Amino acid sequence: MNAPADWWKDFFDGLAVRFWDAAVPEAMTAEDAAFLWKQLGLRSGSRVLDVPCGSGRLTRPLAAAGCAMTGVDISSEALATARAEGGSIEWREAEMRDLPWRGEFEAAFCFGNSFGFLDDRGNGEFLGAVATALRPGGRFALDYGQTAECVLARLEPRVEGDVGGFHFVEETRYDPETARVENRFTFARDGQSETKLASQRVYTLAETTCLLEAVGLAVRRTYGSPREEPFSATSMRLLLVAEKTA
Repeated sequence: MNAPADWWKDFFDGLAVRFWDAAVPEAMTAEDAAFLWKQLGLRSGSRVLDVPCGSGRLTRPLAAAGCAMTGVDISSEALATARAEGGSIEWREAEMRDLPWRGEFEAAFCFGNSFGFLDDRGNGEFLGAVATALRPGGRFALDYGQTAECVLARLEPRVEGDVGGFHFVEETRYDPETARVENRFTFARDGQSETKLASQRVYTLAETTCLLEAVGLAVRRTYGSPREEPFSATSMRLLLVAEKTA
């Protein structure tokens, strides 16, 4: 089941993109967008970076609320879906570390459990690129469901079900030597089927905090849900809000 180190380069195309677009309920998107609006201190005209943005699940509602949004993603297929919706959002096809901006954004976020795809050096480089793109005092929100506190207690070797017209199978194992969760996903719909491998680094909350602080992002708040429930070992997600120090 070992995924290649660069699995994320070609994972997000075909049925995988369409599955994730169908799998997230509209109520969850609305709740996440409201959380970001409040916790990032957004207002009409705020310049905000969404990375990686996927098909723009959260980019679009924040743009509709008046933010000047920029979305970055490596998937040309996901961005094609995003662009098809129209609007004045700036879309950029690039790897998540490839952020050319310096001090231009008031806020940034990484949602959809998209952190930890890279190796330790790469994850640090991503956070450093985000910090560089932010203005001093700018806020960053991270949604990370693969924290050790969240994932290890609820790890299931196999999950199978039907979502949004898709049948999916997720096979999972944890490698303690690399501290990574390894997955084999199978997506099927309308007679088509795709199997893809993925891998994600598992950090504790304390380790995640150290990574952020190393690049000048001071952690201000942590939550276990967008409803601002306290983060604990029973939380399904870590939602973390940090601020770029001067």
